[in-house]
Amino acid sequence: MGFQMAQENSKLGSNDLPNNERGKVRLSLDISPELNALLERLATTTGGTKSDVLRKAIALMEVAVEAKRQGKKFGIAEKDQPLATEIIGL
Repeated sequence: MGFQMAQENSKLGSNDLPNNERGKVRLSLDISPELNALLERLATTTGGTKSDVLRKAIALMEVAVEAKRQGKKFGIAEKDQPLATEIIGL
């Protein structure tokens, strides 16, 4: 749901068109074996690919950066409760 929310809340520009409406860009990324193992675990847990995990992480980062820009807090809360953990440093 967080990824869907990020898509709904972001301002769409020409670079935000679905992949079937524009070309893809291939990235080469050097990461540690530990980070690769974490990506693989997250992909397995979510039923996606490592690319899916990275796309969702970027969308989540976008939401966090926008919230900070608006002077809002970004964090984790129990259902119907105030923030239990504020995420800072983004």
